[in-house]
Amino acid sequence: MSLEQLIKNCKNNDAQAQSQLYKQFASKLFSLCLKYSKNYAEAEDNLHDTFITVFHKIEQYNNKGSFEGWLKRIAINTALQRYRKDVGVYDIINEENIEDVSVDLNDTDVNIDFLLKIIQELPNRYRLVFNLYVLDGYSHVEISELIEISVGTSKSNLSRAKMILKTKIEAYNATQNSQSV
Repeated sequence: MSLEQLIKNCKNNDAQAQSQLYKQFASKLFSLCLKYSKNYAEAEDNLHDTFITVFHKIEQYNNKGSFEGWLKRIAINTALQRYRKDVGVYDIINEENIEDVSVDLNDTDVNIDFLLKIIQELPNRYRLVFNLYVLDGYSHVEISELIEISVGTSKSNLSRAKMILKTKIEAYNATQNSQSV
C-alpha cells in the first residue's frame, strides 16, 4: 500500500492502517525520541504520545511537504512538551559571559556509541539545546521559542554542553592513549 493510501486510511480511523503506519515509522521516531529523552523509558513514553498525537491530528496533514518531516516535528514537540512540564526556573544568563567552545563531532577519535552515551548523559536542558542546535540545525531563536527560554540561555546551554562534551572526549582520548602506550 502506498504511503498516500496509508495516510488516507489512517484519516478514516482504520486500525490496520494505523498499525502499519506505526510499524513503518516507529523505529525512526524512537531514535529521535531517545535523542530528546532522559532515558529509554521516557523515550518509549514520548514515542507513544507522539503516535497518539499523530492519529488525532492526521487530518491536519495535507500531503504538502514530507510526511516523515511532519512526524519528526510532532516527536520533537512531544519531547519538548514533557521537558517544559518537568523544568523549574531557568538560569538568567548574561550573554557576554558565554564562552564559545568548539567541539567538532566529526573530528574526534571516539566511537559513535561513546559519543551518543555522553550526549545522553548531559543535563536535560543542555542535551536538548545541543541536539536542537548541533544535530537538527535549529537556530537559537527557534530553540528559545520551542523550549521557552531566552536566546542567551540557549547560547549558554549550548556552550556548557560543548564544554562538558569536550572534557569527556579529552578524558576518553587520554585514557585511550595511555592504554595504547
